[in-house]
Amino acid sequence: MRWAAPILVFALVALPSSPRAATARPIVVVAANQSFNWAGYVQGSLEPGKGPFHSVAATWIVPTATPHRAGEAEYSSSWIGIGGGCLDTSCMVTDATLIQAGKADYYAWWETIPAPLVRTTLPVHAGDRVGVAIVENRIPEVWTIVIVNVTTRGVFSITLPYASTYGSAEWVIETPVVISETGAVSVGPMPNLSVVRFDYARVNGASPGFVPAERMELVDFDLTLIATPSLPDAQRDGFNDCTYTATCPTP
Repeated sequence: MRWAAPILVFALVALPSSPRAATARPIVVVAANQSFNWAGYVQGSLEPGKGPFHSVAATWIVPTATPHRAGEAEYSSSWIGIGGGCLDTSCMVTDATLIQAGKADYYAWWETIPAPLVRTTLPVHAGDRVGVAIVENRIPEVWTIVIVNVTTRGVFSITLPYASTYGSAEWVIETPVVISETGAVSVGPMPNLSVVRFDYARVNGASPGFVPAERMELVDFDLTLIATPSLPDAQRDGFNDCTYTATCPTP
């Protein structure tokens, strides 16, 4: 599980390429429900009854990745976080802070924007179920991140300071920024992913009560759809994230 304020934990998948570093970033907004880098659900503190956000958590199964285009270096991360997203469903105002955690290559990681991504030693593989939580401690702006590989029973945790605005909470898959050995910066194209099923989501210790207006689609620069989340499940604490398909089934 993972709880956090501008911290993020995620899983990153890297397909054929020379060695590169990858990092997540705050949302790049196209419209109210479209982004150039995120697909999933985002809640903001300007929504009625939402925020400020002091903890976030969820479970998901690490997706299987296959090349979308032969020979292309492709990258994807799945994560939860606090900060970095839209403050309301119109996405007119965004949050610049971000604490997140997830998994990549395949590996688990955490990050506090603007510091670089930190890779953990917790082993993860496609098909493993992981749980991530990010939680602010009783001491303000001190956070604990916990990543659990439910399948193998492996655990990673860390406690660290981070100054958050507490403005948003998110459960997403992303096309991260990648940096080559020569220092060239680009956006990692999204590989084909098996359906990413986020479930048992929590925010501030309770169900997030997802609503369709909080969905965020990932589109290419020509607005071609790359990834889309489904409608919320019956409990409104989970959803599917699907790549390269016009529709995504509700779990």
